[in-house]
Amino acid sequence: MTKSESIRRAKETVEARRVESIAAYERRIAEVSAAVPEFAEIDRELQKTGPKIVAASFGGGDSKAEIEAIRQEYEQIAVRRREMLVRHGYAPDYASIRYSCEKCSDTGYVGIDICDCLKREIVRNFLESSGLYSLTKNQTFDTFCLDYYEKNDRIVMEQNVAFLRDYAESFDPSSSANLILIGATGLGKTHLSSAVARRVIERGFFVVYECAQGLFSEYEARRFRTNSYSASEEGEDIDRFVDCDLLIIDDLGTEITNRFSISCLYYLLNQRLIRHRPTVISTNLRSTELRSRYEDRIMSRVFGEFIPLQFSGSDVRMQKVKKTKSES
Repeated sequence: MTKSESIRRAKETVEARRVESIAAYERRIAEVSAAVPEFAEIDRELQKTGPKIVAASFGGGDSKAEIEAIRQEYEQIAVRRREMLVRHGYAPDYASIRYSCEKCSDTGYVGIDICDCLKREIVRNFLESSGLYSLTKNQTFDTFCLDYYEKNDRIVMEQNVAFLRDYAESFDPSSSANLILIGATGLGKTHLSSAVARRVIERGFFVVYECAQGLFSEYEARRFRTNSYSASEEGEDIDRFVDCDLLIIDDLGTEITNRFSISCLYYLLNQRLIRHRPTVISTNLRSTELRSRYEDRIMSRVFGEFIPLQFSGSDVRMQKVKKTKSES
């Protein structure tokens, strides 16, 4: 799902809530009107006050006084309407519209400002689009545990956590740095990169998170459809790798490395550098292994344009497994 598609769906979700709120209101009005015939008449009286105000606004003369009189009339009718509902066993607000978000009346906007309810929907869609919706529920900065690191390793990891937290909090797609997280398996690279992704998404940016295997598989699938990297209806979804505000490539080096995957990686990194769009890469490979696997033109960009963060310690996953076994 692209950024524009994610936003469009979020707006549609909020609009659907508004439609349902109004429909539920109309059903309650019909219910009460059928049970209490006189309610229908007083409700019609109330509805007439709106057009009266509009007419008074364009009628000239002492329109302010006339509008104020109509508003007082509206309040008097509204009081009678609520009293009638209570007399017949209904809640006083039973015949009112109950919006999911009272702040914006389910429009998604308060004046010209985007409402928090629409922001939440956009964030949710961004999380789903990023490829790590379920992952980020548990992998946040607050849930990252440093207890499994000792001595110098702990110092290094404390610095990494602080750096990445600050990176996420101050992220700007036009100026933030590219990062490469390097270290053996089980040291927290995936946890912290997904924590970065979630926080950046929460701040309103579009993030795509994909493991290297999945990323190159999508490019492979697109090659058979279009035989081109150019944007098209078929390729719009895969172009999110280039267009997103932040791209996170997890586990670089686990993919099958061939001429095609190397070409894809070069194209992707080069396009994002040209567009000044930050990329975060995590890999289990050492620098020497990266250089031997990928071409110089790729490595010159990675080690020339990316800030390296070295992860150190003993495999945290294995430590957790051993701890669980010892406690059972």
